[in-house]
Amino acid sequence: MEEAPPPPPPPSTSIFRHLINFDTTVSLTLYNLTQPILPRSFLKLLEISGDGRLFFPILLSVLLSPLPSASPILLSLLVNLLIGSLLDLLLIGTIKHLVRRPRPVYNKHMFLTFAVDHWSFPSGHASRVCFIASLIYISSNLIPNIFLQLKPNLLGFNEFESVKRLNVAIIAWASATSVSRVLLGRHFVLDVAAGAGLEGTAASALNHIDGICRQR
Repeated sequence: MEEAPPPPPPPSTSIFRHLINFDTTVSLTLYNLTQPILPRSFLKLLEISGDGRLFFPILLSVLLSPLPSASPILLSLLVNLLIGSLLDLLLIGTIKHLVRRPRPVYNKHMFLTFAVDHWSFPSGHASRVCFIASLIYISSNLIPNIFLQLKPNLLGFNEFESVKRLNVAIIAWASATSVSRVLLGRHFVLDVAAGAGLEGTAASALNHIDGICRQR
């Protein structure tokens, strides 16, 4: 007696597999296309700039410096950055542990600190840099006051142009760092998109909560 063929997978499972296969193909194509064009040293520099092992020491050093005492607004922004970044570590690590998507097979010479760093989804670098960029962008109206508190007699200060340039620079850095994760072979496109979207939303929520606390 012949065995009955296995039942077809549910439609949702089939769609998910197609999405993963498409994501893998697109990511590999982008990786192969840019290898001869973009210098790896530049991509590695972007990787280092978004690394938590660099970001947290710098943030803590600024928090412990005399600058926050001269500007309460700067202190509030730095505290929000620290709290949000710590929550980011916890959230991204938890999702990676639950999903356990392997990194691309062509990922080479990556220094792994924690066990969850072996997993690819979502991108921790993309989530961190997009959180930083989003929080600074939505706090743009506070930045001129920070400069004026740090240096009250600031002459020739163009509020609009200075904030505009800062926003352009921080968004360009976050975008380039996020894209570099795919071009270095560290992550798939979907990993980066998930990390960026997740932390952009988190930054908006944190800023909203901070705004409510200020009103009280």
